Amino acid sequence: VQLVESGGGLVQTGGSLILSCAASGDTICIRTMGWYRQAPGKERELVASITRSGNTNYAYSVRGRFTISRDNAKNTLTLRMNSLKPEDTAVYSCNALSNFQTRDRVCITLEKPVSSWGQGTQVTVSS
Repeated sequence: VQLVESGGGLVQTGGSLILSCAASGDTICIRTMGWYRQAPGKERELVASITRSGNTNYAYSVRGRFTISRDNAKNTLTLRMNSLKPEDTAVYSCNALSNFQTRDRVCITLEKPVSSWGQGTQVTVSS
C-alpha cells in the first residue's frame, strides 16, 4: 500500500485545515487507517484512527475539534481540523494497517497487520 498525504500548511490559531491521504496498491485489505503526528523533539502520537467499518478513535487533545473519515470506494482518508492551536503544529502522517492480499484479491487476516506510512505533511499553527 502506498500513501500520499496532502493539505498541510500554515494557519492561524483558531483556523481550519483539511488533510487528505490517498491510498493505492493493494487497498482492498486495508483494515484501520489513521493519522499520526510528530512535533519537534516529541514522540510520534496517534491523532485519530478509523476502522474499515467506520469506528473512530481520537486522541483526547483533539476530540471535538478534529474529525476523521474515510471513503473505502475511493481509498481516501480525510482529517478535518478545526479550532487549531499552536500545539497542533507537527508533521502529520497517514498510516494504514493491512491484511495480506493474494493474487486472487482475497484478504488473509494477519495477526500482525502490515503497516504502511505516507511521507508526511507539515501543519503549522501560528499564535
